[in-house]
Amino acid sequence: MAVPPRRALVLALVTFLLALHAWTAWTSTLGKGVAFDESAHLTAGYAYWTLNDYRLQPENGNLPQRWAGLAVMPLSPRLDPDAAPRFWSASDVWRIGQEFLYESGNSPELLLATSRAAMTLWGVAAGLLVFVWSRRLWGTAGGLLSLSLCAGSATVLAHAPLVTSDMCAAVCLLAATGAFWAFLEKPGRGRLAASLALTGLCAIAKFSFLLLPAIYAVLFFWHEATKPSALSRARLLGSLGRLLPLVILHAGAALLVIWAAFGFRYEAAAPGLPAAANLYVPWEELLPEQGARRMLLVALKEHQILPQAFTHGLAYVLRASEARGAFAAGEVSTTGWWWFFPYAFVLKSTFAELLVVIALAALATRRWIARKPQITNDLRRLAPLLVLLGVYGLASLTSNLNIGHRHILPLYLPLFVCAGALLHPGAGRIARGCAALVGLLLAVETTRTYPNYFSYFNAFAGPPETRFEHLVDSSLDWGQELPALASWLAANRRPEEPVYLTYFGVGDPRHEGISAIQFAPYSTLWRPPRIEPLEPGLYCVSATILQDSYSLVNGPWTDAKENTFQILAALRRDSPALFDGIISSKGDAKARQAWLFERLRFARLSNYLKLKKPEAVINSAILVYRLEHDEIAIAVDADTREFVRLLESAAEGRAAVKAAP
Repeated sequence: MAVPPRRALVLALVTFLLALHAWTAWTSTLGKGVAFDESAHLTAGYAYWTLNDYRLQPENGNLPQRWAGLAVMPLSPRLDPDAAPRFWSASDVWRIGQEFLYESGNSPELLLATSRAAMTLWGVAAGLLVFVWSRRLWGTAGGLLSLSLCAGSATVLAHAPLVTSDMCAAVCLLAATGAFWAFLEKPGRGRLAASLALTGLCAIAKFSFLLLPAIYAVLFFWHEATKPSALSRARLLGSLGRLLPLVILHAGAALLVIWAAFGFRYEAAAPGLPAAANLYVPWEELLPEQGARRMLLVALKEHQILPQAFTHGLAYVLRASEARGAFAAGEVSTTGWWWFFPYAFVLKSTFAELLVVIALAALATRRWIARKPQITNDLRRLAPLLVLLGVYGLASLTSNLNIGHRHILPLYLPLFVCAGALLHPGAGRIARGCAALVGLLLAVETTRTYPNYFSYFNAFAGPPETRFEHLVDSSLDWGQELPALASWLAANRRPEEPVYLTYFGVGDPRHEGISAIQFAPYSTLWRPPRIEPLEPGLYCVSATILQDSYSLVNGPWTDAKENTFQILAALRRDSPALFDGIISSKGDAKARQAWLFERLRFARLSNYLKLKKPEAVINSAILVYRLEHDEIAIAVDADTREFVRLLESAAEGRAAVKAAP
């Protein structure tokens, strides 16, 4: 049977947009290095399939890890636990991941390109889901607008191809929410099966699935409260009676899928492999000292209600969400800020997306003021989208985990679906005009940003060299720009010029051909850290490390820090042997003293570098400074007066640059 011309055109447009998205997302990563969590996700996923072992990275979603691992299985990369039994015994996923990518004879570029191609399909799934949902609500034109926004979103393009759990979790949350509402609206075996299956997939996508019970509960009572018949006591009791079987069925489905994902085995470590002394972090360190959460986690473990790895991952996520170093707008915190995600949304969203928010708010206000009879019906049709936005948005505002804009990726997909309302037949000419402007902005921004979607900020954030003043970590710099730094050094380094590197990531500078002295390292690639002498040369500093948000001496440079630094600097000049050796924050007194001096020395230097104009900014994520003898000597070794004069001079130069037309 021939396809009608109009339907064929729509099918062609949808196929084109999805294919364009997949190609753009995947190719934008080909010149990028491994992003921070990718090595752990990929190594763990491959171990799940080939070794039936689940000790690695259990806190970040079995489903996306398996998806990535499945993609590289035809390549048969080498992963041998017997070659490094002590790393496997400690469940050290970062060290094992380093070996898997760089030390086992595997090609990290091929592994990443292959697994990223597979992960890109989650972006395609997101676009297809958004289109189908939006078309059902607003018609074909609205569906195509929603799909275009999803396909061209810098946020989606940045995270869809990465070997992480964020895109997978966003798709599963939206699909599960929609399936549950569809069953409530029109119960049936097929719809119930879909809801149960998607709930199960959510449970192994990411621990954000813990919000599903709240989402389902709000949807259930919304559905009951908006039925045509009056809400009586008897009907309320009847509703609760219908809710209990749904709770049992969905909880059972989640349990079944979780156990299946972990091989229907309680123990995380596979038989025949090195025994697991612990799962990355010892169990007792993850438990609260007391309270209901401790009782729940202990019960889950003692009664083996869930697989060991899943329970451990849950405990890890709950513990990490209590306090985690974070940076935003010049501030550092371990418990975050309520405004972090709104701030990130405003700066990291494209102008097309921001215009959609404004236009939808205006359209909703107009319809509310008009008090049209169908407004209640409209809200009911939008219920699953609004509830997902509301519950997830509220959870984001109250979260202490403020380390990345990616954590609100699940809010973008329902927003894209709602955007189709701008082309609904009853929206009006102004709304259609906004839709046209959205399309134009989207095309311009998507094209201009390629291939640097991960470090995208809109113009509100200022020029590339100042973006690190707003957000860092997985909002800007996740270690992905090491290859770009290697290319810049090859073209711009002077003969015999020393290169100093402090890098935030898990990539290997040596693999990229970077010969550099690592100073103040976040990661030393498991080489013993020492205090390096700092001489004139090129200083390459990751944006995240420049803000030093994960250091124990982070924050503004104070008189107390300066005094401590001067005391340690004088001691080092008088007794250099006390600082000649391995440094560690957890070692003996000598190692801790050397560690504190090294951290304060870098914090002092970074306060100067934040004011100095960089020699280059590598895709907003790595800043390169060329430091001469006098300035490096003053920044890391001079007395307080000289250092203050250096800062004042740098500040005056920065102000002059900003004031220049």
